[in-house]
Amino acid sequence: MSRARAVLPPALLALVLVALVASGIRPYDRLTWLLETVWVIVGVPVVLLTWRRFPLSTLLCCLLAAHALILIAGGHWTYARTPLGDWARDLFDLSRNPYDRLGHFAQGFVPAILVREILVRRSPLRGSRWLAPLVVCACLAFSAFFEMIEWWAAVAGGSAADDFLATQGDVWDTQWDMFLALLGAITSLALLSRLHDRQLPPPAARG
Repeated sequence: MSRARAVLPPALLALVLVALVASGIRPYDRLTWLLETVWVIVGVPVVLLTWRRFPLSTLLCCLLAAHALILIAGGHWTYARTPLGDWARDLFDLSRNPYDRLGHFAQGFVPAILVREILVRRSPLRGSRWLAPLVVCACLAFSAFFEMIEWWAAVAGGSAADDFLATQGDVWDTQWDMFLALLGAITSLALLSRLHDRQLPPPAARG
């Protein structure tokens, strides 16, 4: 195992945990913070508990950490109020804070490599022409499921869930969210599949 491979995952884990704790200090809205960061709160223990049997590739570790930081920032400030999104809105003269769009693009971009890694290592799909289409379908299905979670949150919480929904008055926000997740998944596979293949263990060494 290379030094980078040995050091990088613990360093990324530490970064994510520090950011998570810091984001929980006086967030804009405590319920929104919990709803946005619950994926990190649940995901970190899952990765740790399965690491010995299923250690993740370096690429996937980096992507998951980046996605966690996106979620954590959105949870602390809410997606409609993140400083990065405000800066982009002012710079490009946009009508809304676009951080929510980034979040949903990442919702396809990062899970695409996660699903791909699981399918390559745990199924007969390695090298199959069906691999990419099935990965994209899985990511789009998850995006649709997330939109249902937002719907349930809106029904249960009413106006209290507005910061979690982050629609910012856009009646097509749900469709935009799913489209961007789809675009993110396709982009991820197009850009990263070859790099991902180089980091995956050979078929005989599947975990």
